[in-house]
Amino acid sequence: MSESSDAPLPSARSAPTVPYASYLRVYEPLAAFAEPERTHWSDYARRGAAPSAQDELRRSLTDLVRVPVVGVPALESADAFTAVVDGVLLVCPWRTRLRGWLALEELVEWFPRPVLDAALPPGARRQAAEDYERWRERNPDGRPWIRTGVWQIPLRWFVLVADEERDYVPGERLRYRTPMVQARRRLARALRTLRAAEGYGMLADGLVEVGSWLEEFHPRSMVELDYGGLLHALPADRLAADRSAGDLATGIAALRAGDTEGATEVYGELAERWRAVRERLFAN
Repeated sequence: MSESSDAPLPSARSAPTVPYASYLRVYEPLAAFAEPERTHWSDYARRGAAPSAQDELRRSLTDLVRVPVVGVPALESADAFTAVVDGVLLVCPWRTRLRGWLALEELVEWFPRPVLDAALPPGARRQAAEDYERWRERNPDGRPWIRTGVWQIPLRWFVLVADEERDYVPGERLRYRTPMVQARRRLARALRTLRAAEGYGMLADGLVEVGSWLEEFHPRSMVELDYGGLLHALPADRLAADRSAGDLATGIAALRAGDTEGATEVYGELAERWRAVRERLFAN
């Protein structure tokens, strides 16, 4: 599911490029999965089969260079990201097919019809929509474990994490990981503050939507905010200095303390910083 590149499109003769996208993921404990899926993930982790984020990107982009283009996979992915926290196995299923359907729905809102037709023929989009409708009838409670931000990180995501949870390894990763209970607590507290102030309705509405999504998961899950491909799009010094989660927390704390001017300054600078990144999506 996309939350909102001038990255070159991959060609059939070149290796797929890295999309400049960020990710919000939920890792659930095995107890959250019903059988036979629980056993599948248990065996999957025991085999050490979990691919990396780069593997997922490579597979997705390979579909885009096929002829005809595969907009949405015919079968759902049986892969997942895994993590072990305090001795507990946590699983984040890819659900690539579901995320493909959701992304196609949003593409219609983002791009003109001629662009869409060139990227994915109308017949293929129509078939994908029909397949998704049939799937939704059988899976009314289905939801993705992964959300995507293209050329951005939606500011509301930063509410879920704290600066001390920042994990930065230059050239490898920039991510935050936090227990679900902490993410929900931070979201609820921020939402109370934003609702009591003026001028933050959009951010508050975004938090409500994210909160509804988080409520679908096991309370002992882990939430991960991953800069993903943005790690390769932004300058190293910019990444090293980035403290967006801490900046947003500072702004909300100022708002809570009644310092409206200070909150406006902090939030305005943060929003402008990420707006400049997002505008690269539309660059030639």
